[in-house]
Amino acid sequence: MAALSREKEYASFLADIKGRIARAQYDALKAVNKELIELYWDIGSKIVQKQEKNGWGKSVVETLSKDLQKEYPGIRGFSAGNVWRMRTFYIQYRNCPKLAPMVRELSWAKNIAIIEKCKDDLEREFYIRCTRRFGWTRDVLVHQIENKSYEKQMLGQNNFDKAVPEKYRKQASLAVKDEYTFDFLSLGEEHLEKELEDSLIGKIREFLAEMGGHFCFVGSQYRLEVDNDEYFIDLLLYHRKLRCLIAIELKMGKFKPEYAGKMQFYLSALDDLTRIEGENPSIGIIICKEKSRTTVDYALRDAHKPIGVATYRITPSLPKELVKYLPSKEEIGRKLEKL
Repeated sequence: MAALSREKEYASFLADIKGRIARAQYDALKAVNKELIELYWDIGSKIVQKQEKNGWGKSVVETLSKDLQKEYPGIRGFSAGNVWRMRTFYIQYRNCPKLAPMVRELSWAKNIAIIEKCKDDLEREFYIRCTRRFGWTRDVLVHQIENKSYEKQMLGQNNFDKAVPEKYRKQASLAVKDEYTFDFLSLGEEHLEKELEDSLIGKIREFLAEMGGHFCFVGSQYRLEVDNDEYFIDLLLYHRKLRCLIAIELKMGKFKPEYAGKMQFYLSALDDLTRIEGENPSIGIIICKEKSRTTVDYALRDAHKPIGVATYRITPSLPKELVKYLPSKEEIGRKLEKL
């Protein structure tokens, strides 16, 4: 017994040391990244200053690149293209006191993706904040940008302001988009709900990436039994940050108000029959082929369970007619502050 106790104690001791080493490695990587971003910022700043004060032209970038590569042959990052990016990086954020500190927490590759693929500061702020909060990799970040997550987030329709506890409200709003792009599926425009469900399960990694992060797959056609009757939820996920179950219903046609009532029933049953101690109330997402925004507003107005209503597309383009529903820049700014 004594030997077994010593083994357990040593195992705990070893785990503690390994955890400390992992934290130290992570802190070291963060420090190195911050220094690298500061270096690139300073180089970009000095180039711009010389160009503005001394009238230096574009050739300074090419010349500087060649000289740096000659002086530091073993160090990557001084190609002409990357030195140009340093200049762009500085110009982009030098007059943005809110964003300039944030970008120092992102890797150079993520910063470049945001600069090159986003069209204005509000959009950049959204992706900077989400990348920091969710720990997105560069590939996930690029996927989110290309699939218009910023626009879809700002358009989102849900009743979370009333139905979700305040301390989880912001996170819940981030967890549900207005539209999902399933361009990774090999489906035509005409398909059945079962085909859509099976295809999403077959591409579960891509599906969870499109959902936005922190989602785990629990099951499909998740069975609930109420008074000897069976009911089945199309897809059941779990959100690690929210610590709650996410029920997803897939609908081929246009959103109907009765879908909200059925989802409320599912959420009540999940909370009573499936939810375990310590988890938060379940959230529902109804994903339809199309929806009337006014009908959704009426359907959710008096719903007491947290429900979001979204649409899906097989192609990544955002319909032009939705642009008019985007909130004003001031409203978007306030939403981003709440992140």
